[in-house]
Amino acid sequence: MAIIKAPRGTNDVLPSDSYKWRYVESVADKTAASAGYKEIRFPTFEETELFTRGVGDTTDIVQKEMYTFEDKGGRSMTLRPEGTASAVRLSLENGLLGGALPLKLYYKINVFRYDKPQAGRYREFNQIGMELYGAKSPFADAELISLAKLFLNNLGIEGVLLKINSIGCSKCRADYQEALRSYFTAHIDELCDTCKSRLQRNPMRILDCKSPQDILLAKNAPKITDYLCDECKEHYSAVKDALSSVGTEFEEDSGLVRGLDYYTKTVFEFIDKNTSLAVAAGGRYDGLIEELGGKPTPGIGFACGVERLFPLIPNFGTDTVPDIYIASIGPSAAKAAFEIAKKLRENGVFVETDLMERSVKAQMKYADKTGAKYTAVLGDEELEKGEAELRNMKDGSACRVNIRNIGELTAILKNEIHICD
Repeated sequence: MAIIKAPRGTNDVLPSDSYKWRYVESVADKTAASAGYKEIRFPTFEETELFTRGVGDTTDIVQKEMYTFEDKGGRSMTLRPEGTASAVRLSLENGLLGGALPLKLYYKINVFRYDKPQAGRYREFNQIGMELYGAKSPFADAELISLAKLFLNNLGIEGVLLKINSIGCSKCRADYQEALRSYFTAHIDELCDTCKSRLQRNPMRILDCKSPQDILLAKNAPKITDYLCDECKEHYSAVKDALSSVGTEFEEDSGLVRGLDYYTKTVFEFIDKNTSLAVAAGGRYDGLIEELGGKPTPGIGFACGVERLFPLIPNFGTDTVPDIYIASIGPSAAKAAFEIAKKLRENGVFVETDLMERSVKAQMKYADKTGAKYTAVLGDEELEKGEAELRNMKDGSACRVNIRNIGELTAILKNEIHICD
């Protein structure tokens, strides 16, 4: 019978790699905590309307990429394709926006998009995101962008380029939308079928289309920065000034619009210079909370694709290895090893013992494969004397230890005392 394989576009995380995920997540935790962001968790699936209203029904995500299904109650549900809409829904439903503002949140989630699997792009992938609600100040934009950069720096990632743009507000975008309609109407025969349907409803989405012919057309399209109202110009200028004041280098990209309809004013991406892939991206979304049923409240956030970060991280450190492997000879020694291991684990020591009923030689080979820092062998003689030889597997040094004194043994293994020196 054939082995069932993982669905195309998904990945297994093996024991040999799981520590890398823990490392990235721990860096995210520390980075978020340094600026007062608190973790939230929300469902893997939501009512489909959350994303059609929040993300936008003219986006590629909604039109082409969502995993949508009807549940047994006849309700339309969707596996989350991104985190911001769910974070807003969570905040509204649980009254978080009624507390002290700004509200600072972050999350670590898996998301789902039906897309052609390729380098750095999967159908199930993982995101780390941070959201800030309640602040309209351009310093809020600068804080989120700086926090994204700090996260990348804390991971040791270099060689990324920050691109920024302003896509204006609903007031100044109206004239821009008309300019885009006029431009793309003159080239309507060159547009892909999806973008032809977007032309009247939301021509800005054409700028984010991945179709090669539409990408070429978009290069000569009108630029949003030529249509910004005075307020949006001032906001954008202040964001750039704030970033420059703290030495954050950036490149302005007037063609950057991002692929979600909720964005307003500032949008940004951190691009890997070698692959040209975005490793972190986000922007301001001052109308989203109101669109999803809340009071008018400004918001801004970003998310990082974890799988895209991995190839850029120079050092994950090393996986944890056993502090000690306790080998045993015979049933009595195996029982004693089991009992000692339990007590040491209660004291925070990483212990492994034999569960395969192997020979001592085979046990020591296994201990070596695990990278155990110390080993000890228990037999009848060691049980009778209450002592065993503790061997340092790195330098080969050894000393006798009292196996009945768990406190002392714990201290030795944690390097709190050094009687084996």
